[in-house]
Amino acid sequence: MKNHTVKNGKQGSSHRYLCRNPQCKHSFSINHAPQTPLLWIEHIDGVGLRRLGDEHALSGSQAYARVIVEMDQLPKNDWLTNTVCDLSRCAGVLILDGKYVAVKGFDRKIPFLFGIDYLTHDIIHGQLFLAEDEASFSRYFQQLKDLGYNLRIVVADDRAGLKQALHKVFPYARLQLCHNHYLENIRKLLKVRTEPRYQHFFNSLKMHVFTEAKTDEEITKWLRHVQEQHAGSNLLLNNVLADIANRRNNLFAYKHFEDCPNNTNLIELYNSHLNGRLKTIKGFQSLTSAQRWLNTWMIRRRTKTLTDCGQKFKHLNRHCSLEFTIKKQAQWPDILTNLGINAITFSEKGDSIH
Repeated sequence: MKNHTVKNGKQGSSHRYLCRNPQCKHSFSINHAPQTPLLWIEHIDGVGLRRLGDEHALSGSQAYARVIVEMDQLPKNDWLTNTVCDLSRCAGVLILDGKYVAVKGFDRKIPFLFGIDYLTHDIIHGQLFLAEDEASFSRYFQQLKDLGYNLRIVVADDRAGLKQALHKVFPYARLQLCHNHYLENIRKLLKVRTEPRYQHFFNSLKMHVFTEAKTDEEITKWLRHVQEQHAGSNLLLNNVLADIANRRNNLFAYKHFEDCPNNTNLIELYNSHLNGRLKTIKGFQSLTSAQRWLNTWMIRRRTKTLTDCGQKFKHLNRHCSLEFTIKKQAQWPDILTNLGINAITFSEKGDSIH
């Protein structure tokens, strides 16, 4: 390695190097100054404040104070998206979900809405709202539009006001309802898991309509087949089939997009990590502290190495999602230094998201 690298300048305490290997020719920098470990990374990853204090010769309150200072020095996630990202590199397929968080002063938990670009797995935008309604979804989509995201289709659960808000801000965007949640609602309605009466109906519906059907014509054919073979004159089952027919544009929109899932599995995995962290925190003392912590969480997810991505997303392994949306002319990972997170360390274990 020494034979291939040469010094290529200096900036502050960082030395630039260039690899002369014809197959590489990448440049990189090494900061020789003593590094102060950033506690916010370990905190977001799940290390408790008391343990952080023990590991760094601090009291729990001192560790907490350090974490708050470091969080305040981080950029806003939207600034990151707007300033250093080239959103034309995104698919325009957004997986959208929300997580309710406890904030002191509010009678109920309030929703944190965030969206992940399916192609890059990058968290483009997230925002804390006071309610989950059409007005909040409209604000969310408008903020997304202001960032320059070319939204083509949203994959989400069936939420009141979401469709209306989407078409208000992005008139030509489509909505894809999550099959997992939609079918689970049918299971509960028909009590499929505990009673055998409608199991054949449900299994036939899932296999033929939601799995085998590839075209609109096949969807129509299999809906008719299920009705004739399993529903008959049963009002409950016919209502289920009628609802599918009425919502077919939102249930099968994904078939008209090359890279679009029919479920929210990707964001559910992110949501699972977020839920685990929120359980240990047990709530925030103010709206400001909640916004600060959630902003930090998004930045950490965007700058943490991904692992175990399978199938068509294998190329994401050993990278973080921000690398795939960042402007091509930006120097990576030097951009992190410019963002004020110069001591960031990417976990060797990384994230398993598939």
